[in-house]
Amino acid sequence: MAKEVLECSFCGRKKPETNLLIAGIDSHICDKCIEQAHGIVLEELKGTMDPEAFGDLVLRKPKEINAFLNEYVIGQEQTKKVLSVAVYNHYKRLMQQVTTDDVEIEKSNILVVGQTGTGKTLVAKTIAKMLNVPLAIVDATILTEAGYVGEDVESILTRLLQAADYDVAKAERGIVFIDEIDKIARKSDNPSITRDVSGEGVQQALLKLLEGSVVNVPPKGGRKHPDQKFVEVNTQNILFIAGGAFDGIERIISKRLNRQAMGFSASKDLDKVDETNLLQYIIPRDVKEFGLIPEIIGRMPVLSHMDPLDAKTLRAILTEPKNALIKQYQKLFEMDDVTFTIEDEALDFIVEKALEYKLGARGLRSLCEAILTDAMFELPSSEEKDLNVTREFAEQTLNKNLLQKLQVAS
Repeated sequence: MAKEVLECSFCGRKKPETNLLIAGIDSHICDKCIEQAHGIVLEELKGTMDPEAFGDLVLRKPKEINAFLNEYVIGQEQTKKVLSVAVYNHYKRLMQQVTTDDVEIEKSNILVVGQTGTGKTLVAKTIAKMLNVPLAIVDATILTEAGYVGEDVESILTRLLQAADYDVAKAERGIVFIDEIDKIARKSDNPSITRDVSGEGVQQALLKLLEGSVVNVPPKGGRKHPDQKFVEVNTQNILFIAGGAFDGIERIISKRLNRQAMGFSASKDLDKVDETNLLQYIIPRDVKEFGLIPEIIGRMPVLSHMDPLDAKTLRAILTEPKNALIKQYQKLFEMDDVTFTIEDEALDFIVEKALEYKLGARGLRSLCEAILTDAMFELPSSEEKDLNVTREFAEQTLNKNLLQKLQVAS
């Protein structure tokens, strides 16, 4: 009796002609037919993609994004509103269905200006966590022009690839946060014999990344060389958020505002200028005067600012966010079975000192560490299981540890 030769029920290929033949209840399918069927499924799904689900991306409406940010970021209402709309529109653009009207929505990168410790990086991290997309935080100070000591601008995308576990498709819809972008400002308007390799040269190299192009990225970073394998990354759908302190830009804003007030027709509205928060009046012209080239500013159409932190905001940062500082210390002490409580007067004292020494939100942790270091050293080995921090306790430990150092430095 002749041996039965199995064949694919779809294309009729015999088993020896295939790499793999999968058996069903009454039929078989070969690997080539599976590949073709997979292509057909992807093509069919492309036009009918659910706008609310894009892979594992979780897109929410601007008000929902803002509400999520409120759980982690205190204050900065204007910036949270601007970022919520910009991020929503960006990912909505990625999910748009293919239409015949030839209207192509372009992306809007974001530039955030604010003093150190006001929450620029925190906002970007929180948005990436909520959307479940890869985030790369890159320091602009290490970047130089191609061919000079330092890192090429392509290393930004290397970090994004690493954050996406080298999944190129996932990286191509991620978020890149370029920190300290003010440090690559043009040093002066005067032409110089020497090249500005870590300033204007880097800005020019960033242009192609920001606008959207296919970039050859060395997967392990470092310098490019001819024998190296590259990964092609399309930056068209990557959202770039740039942040910087822009120290001294207040003088440029003040100069512009005062110039308008000269003469007999000085506006009465200028009397209402808030001198304590000049950043709220920032316009792209101020950023250009600071040293960013017009091409960079044009590729970052969304400009926002971070308000300086006042006593009320700092007080809220200590206790209110999901990841609040006091909650972190409570969890730390809980691991040693110690109940940690802190009185309101002690919190007010910490805020006073943070404002006095202009330490910002980051400085709150420095002050808390100085106050609690002795307790964290002693309590794990002792029988005492309760720690209540009063204003007197805070003053006493802080005077002993930190204030002398700060007074010497200031």
